[in-house]
Amino acid sequence: MQTIEPSTRTAPNFEITTSRHFTAWMAEQKLSIALTTYQIGKLFLLGLKGTGELSMFERTFNRCMGLCPTANGFYMSSLHQVWRFENLFNHGQLQDGYDRLYVPQVGNTTGDLDIHDMAVGADGQLVFVNTLFGCLATLSDTHSFKPLWRPPFVSKLAAEDRCHLNGLAMKDGHPAYVTAVGQSDVVDGWREHRAGGGIVMDVNSNSILASGLSMPHSPRWHQGKLWLLNSGSGEFGHIELETGRFVPVSFCSGYMRGLHFHGNFALIGTSKPRHNKTFSGLALDENLKLRGAEARCGVQVIDLRTGDAVHWMRIEGVVDELYDVITLPGVQRPMALGFKTDEINRVISIQE
Repeated sequence: MQTIEPSTRTAPNFEITTSRHFTAWMAEQKLSIALTTYQIGKLFLLGLKGTGELSMFERTFNRCMGLCPTANGFYMSSLHQVWRFENLFNHGQLQDGYDRLYVPQVGNTTGDLDIHDMAVGADGQLVFVNTLFGCLATLSDTHSFKPLWRPPFVSKLAAEDRCHLNGLAMKDGHPAYVTAVGQSDVVDGWREHRAGGGIVMDVNSNSILASGLSMPHSPRWHQGKLWLLNSGSGEFGHIELETGRFVPVSFCSGYMRGLHFHGNFALIGTSKPRHNKTFSGLALDENLKLRGAEARCGVQVIDLRTGDAVHWMRIEGVVDELYDVITLPGVQRPMALGFKTDEINRVISIQE
């Protein structure tokens, strides 16, 4: 047996590459991008340096997943807490070339609820998908969560991840549609429905709007359409509300999670599928082979007017999976504070 000396070991590599005009597009659209990966517990903030080159800033949080923007920052779910990040910089303020400093100002301890999608309602209340209990919920000042809604086929609130409720679409500031991997009422029952048991439900009518999907994620209401990721097939598209039919618009080379819109563009997070039972036997594998493609980890930018992937960003190395992606409009180069270093001890702000 060969012994590898410590001096010969190399750190896991991490590399970001982009399409040729990705940074120019970010500058043109005046936006930065936030990403999460629960695989290694990282929040990534992508912006632009003064030279126009890509800036990447990262912080470590346990199992960070869902993201949703607010007026002055964003929410992020982690292993057992939901954090609200607030920007402390005044308009026009810069520090070392950064124009935003996001601080985890408020943390709510929820326990490990496997929180997926999140959104802020018209009343300012955070609504999140409590995947472990199969319900929509909100934060509580005194408890782990306050349930708001659950699918009628789920007979009780139980920490059993029965249907793998994962996605939330808001409409006019209120929860409107959700996605689930399977219509199941037994512990972990969704796994038997991965290939074609995915559903979209109308929250207001308690009815199933669309079925026959494969591991659907990230429903979003945008420009009068209900968009989603049919992750098990690799297709991004929308649901015809009258018929419940899924209309594919684009194929993305990877397992899709995380969808955010900016005008006529959709930003879609893609991951390399895990080689286990959860991700095996899906149409995505065959669709990749038919196109002579490999799954990629990164972000694809789709032009909704054509369905074309006009820009992309890829991550190679230690990160294979992303969960969520959002844009930060009007932000050029963001940074954030975390808890692994001591900068947070010295950043103090006073409310005027």
